[in-house]
Amino acid sequence: MAVHLVPGTSLAEPPGSAGPSTSVTAASAAVAGPAFDVPAEAAAGLAAVPTDAELDGVQLDASKLHCYQVALELHTQCSVLVAVLHRVVRDQLERASLSVLLNTAEAGGRRSRRDKARYFAYARGSATEVAALLDVLERRHLAAPAAIRSARRLAIRAIQMLTRVHQRLSE
Repeated sequence: MAVHLVPGTSLAEPPGSAGPSTSVTAASAAVAGPAFDVPAEAAAGLAAVPTDAELDGVQLDASKLHCYQVALELHTQCSVLVAVLHRVVRDQLERASLSVLLNTAEAGGRRSRRDKARYFAYARGSATEVAALLDVLERRHLAAPAAIRSARRLAIRAIQMLTRVHQRLSE
């Protein structure tokens, strides 16, 4: 037996009940979109759509990782480190630091050890690129030395953490 679901309706009440969440007219069904046939066994296991308040409290896998938090802080510092006048270096630094963050997030969302290890390796490569760019900033005097040192410490910390997690996943 299949249950006929229309997007926007609820599974909380059984089909044909008098509740407002399942009383769908032909006109509202057309507006709501196509209907889906879901096996009754699968429909019984589906949860109701979460509210905004419930979604606000959800923490994704990557955001639970300490190396993700370090990468986020690194990107935040790098994005304001270089003046707009030095567009090429600034763009490359932002891209590299964003790559550290996004590859770390991608790794956190993967399920297989091999996939996780690959994305952590990509993030580590981007973190070493950030460290090299910080050396360029220092050598060319394109940013405040204290700000460069702070970002460099974060980059080194990110490289250490990403190296360690990659090694553990590759064992």
